[in-house]
Amino acid sequence: MKLSRRNFIRVAGTGTVIAAAGIGTFAATRTPSAALAPWGMAGNGYTDPRMRALSYAILAPNPHNRQPWMVDLSTPDEITLLCDLERRLPETDPFDRQILIGLGCFLELLRMAAAEQGLRAEITPFPKGSPGQRLDNRPVARIRLSQAPVAKDPLFRHVLTRRSNKEPYDTSRQVDAAVLEKLKAAAGAPPTVGATHDPARIKALRKLTWDGHLIEVKTPRTLKESVRLMRIGRSEIEANPDGIDIGGFFPESMSLLGILNRKTIADPTSSAFEQGLDMYKELIHSAMGYVWITTNGNSRDDQMQAGRDWVRINLAATATGASVHPLSQTLQEYPEMKALHRRAHQMLGARGEQRVQMLARVGYGPKIDPSPRWKLTTRIRQG
Repeated sequence: MKLSRRNFIRVAGTGTVIAAAGIGTFAATRTPSAALAPWGMAGNGYTDPRMRALSYAILAPNPHNRQPWMVDLSTPDEITLLCDLERRLPETDPFDRQILIGLGCFLELLRMAAAEQGLRAEITPFPKGSPGQRLDNRPVARIRLSQAPVAKDPLFRHVLTRRSNKEPYDTSRQVDAAVLEKLKAAAGAPPTVGATHDPARIKALRKLTWDGHLIEVKTPRTLKESVRLMRIGRSEIEANPDGIDIGGFFPESMSLLGILNRKTIADPTSSAFEQGLDMYKELIHSAMGYVWITTNGNSRDDQMQAGRDWVRINLAATATGASVHPLSQTLQEYPEMKALHRRAHQMLGARGEQRVQMLARVGYGPKIDPSPRWKLTTRIRQG
């Protein structure tokens, strides 16, 4: 049966799966308090172990904070995960590869949260068949929770403190080889995790990722996709708890003055556009190391596994005190990125059918406010 959005409820309020995620700080007088659902609520107040596990799963990193997950709980002891097809990114992610990686992150946090309850999460990917070039209405995964011997995952203790630190990193502080080895060790098999803190490679990868960013923001349709998802200022952030947040005293002041808005951000001749480039250039060129995930192929199973490993790398970074931030523009598959896509795979050692699924900068950023910006929700069908 085809599942329409009417069959789902947006989970919100007391006794439901709702949590908060995100990074950054707001000026105290501009905090979007209504959008700050209690982060500490994850795992609390749920009698159904599936709901308890889901309250952690929705904290997963995902592209552009689209939160593309929907779940069906109509079968006892089971969770069916689907993709909300309206939350895909057709311009920058034309084959839904990145969206599926985000869903893989969701599944791994779900598995870890179930293990904390002494439950084994048996995950069956694509129980009604793997999708083709785009995701469709078929389930992404079916998860059955069972009472079975299962070890708790030591990385789980970092779920509530994990953040993608999108601030400039401290360029005076080196990333030790031991830290990178811990990131590599966090992932499972068969994906291969590569990492570097070699100054020459850092210089080359800074240029690669900067070139990729320039292509994305100077290609009108891909820029438009991101601009459409920007939430500028407190009221927009509260009204739409997804997408790319632009908050804080200075951006909101510029917004009120009419200097910062979607029109100026999308105009390559505007000061807002130029300032955005300057900010992102500083961010990209502060990388002090890199980590990436390569799979032997590019199947849907490969992509999902890359997501499961990606969130584990995030958690391992949190455990070491380091920060990671995806810079995967050069891994995107639209035509304008083709040359850099090829160059990225060459630089990162992918051979033959191998595919680089994720690339991120590593470093030590300024301390960020642990209070999240975003209210995350999931849509659940319960019967």
